[in-house]
Amino acid sequence: MPEGTYLFPDGFLWGSATASHQVEGNNKNNNWYAWETQQGKIYQDQKAGLACDWWGGKWKDDFDRASATGQNAHRLSIEWSRIQPEQSRWDESALETYRSMLRGLIDRNMTPMVTLHHFTDPLWIMEKGGWENEEIVSLFETYIIKVVEALKEYVTLWVTINEPNVYTHGGYLGGEFPPGKNDLKAAFFVMRNMLKGHAAAYHAIKKIQPQARVGLAHHYRGFEPAKPNFAPDKWMASFLSRNFNDSFAIGAANGKFNFAMRKEYIPQAINTQDFIGLNYYTREYITFKPFATKSMFYQGKYDPKSPLSETGFIALEPKGFYQALKWCKAFNKPIIITENGVEDSKNMIRTRYLYEHLHQMWRAINYTWPIKGYFHWSLVDNFEWERGWSQRFGLWGLDVETQTRLHRPAVDAYADLCKTNGISSESVKKYAPEIFDLLFPE
Repeated sequence: MPEGTYLFPDGFLWGSATASHQVEGNNKNNNWYAWETQQGKIYQDQKAGLACDWWGGKWKDDFDRASATGQNAHRLSIEWSRIQPEQSRWDESALETYRSMLRGLIDRNMTPMVTLHHFTDPLWIMEKGGWENEEIVSLFETYIIKVVEALKEYVTLWVTINEPNVYTHGGYLGGEFPPGKNDLKAAFFVMRNMLKGHAAAYHAIKKIQPQARVGLAHHYRGFEPAKPNFAPDKWMASFLSRNFNDSFAIGAANGKFNFAMRKEYIPQAINTQDFIGLNYYTREYITFKPFATKSMFYQGKYDPKSPLSETGFIALEPKGFYQALKWCKAFNKPIIITENGVEDSKNMIRTRYLYEHLHQMWRAINYTWPIKGYFHWSLVDNFEWERGWSQRFGLWGLDVETQTRLHRPAVDAYADLCKTNGISSESVKKYAPEIFDLLFPE
């Protein structure tokens, strides 16, 4: 039986990722809290509630677990509505709480990566029209300056905005995110203003902290034609990828923003990524449907041969991850995996998903692609937006009623990866024997 280890570069960042509203609890001043109070907006009308009780201090225990299992980094987000609960008021105590969290990471020899906008906006921002209103660009910049000045002692690795494409599609095209619109024109202005906001944030951070590394967390979803030789399927898959995957990332590279069949040149956005942050979960296969007006003339399906997560939300497509990394490489910047994971309360495919995806990442690094870190989604089960508590992405499970953390087998598998700085044959044999021959063939 073959033996060996797929080693990663020295200094590689191994961590997990979280987001403020999903873990902090009792956040009652943002658009998602308001959304949760409306009937039918969240799965079974569930609420974030106490979430993982990080605002009550449970972050300490979770950071202890992460550190003890070999993680040397953590990605978390700052809640704008806590920092600036009203336009005219800043909450210094909230900033001190975040300082405590960041000091907690530093004390545990973990590198913080901080996301400054992860889906949530203060209610007062939404009353002004949210990201549809161009005034938000300067308001966002003011918030960024306040936070970075307060936290710069502890952080040099920043994500300005998480998944602007998902924020826009969910809130302004699909309707499952607040404000629940389906308006192509509004979607264009939201994405455009987010790109302007990102650019303003980038320049503000670099002025305060020239040594900072600043980027975006891009959600890349693979769109493949269901029939590779059928021109309409190929065109539709390409159209979806250009709009969903490329528009924001290319705009932040060369200033040429092209989304929803509209274009605008935003010169201040040129070269505003010091690294490419990649969020990847799965890919789908696209069939052109000329009469399917309600679904934008296409149907997406998973490969029937690919294992599915327990609610059918994610298909195991590790080769799609490799393609996503190849997409990142074209920007000629360092790459950090800012999210990757699978919902799996019973740990049926999580360890397999983890090993197969990290093996693809190792392949890319072996070709000298500049991948610098990996953040697994997520450290602990958390509130998954419109899907509520129906999906469990955590390495550690969570009993929502008692706040008890549940040790899953993937905890040990990921700990072995982090501590070894590689994928060992012994680890795969122990935690995912069903794919041993795939990763270590004779």
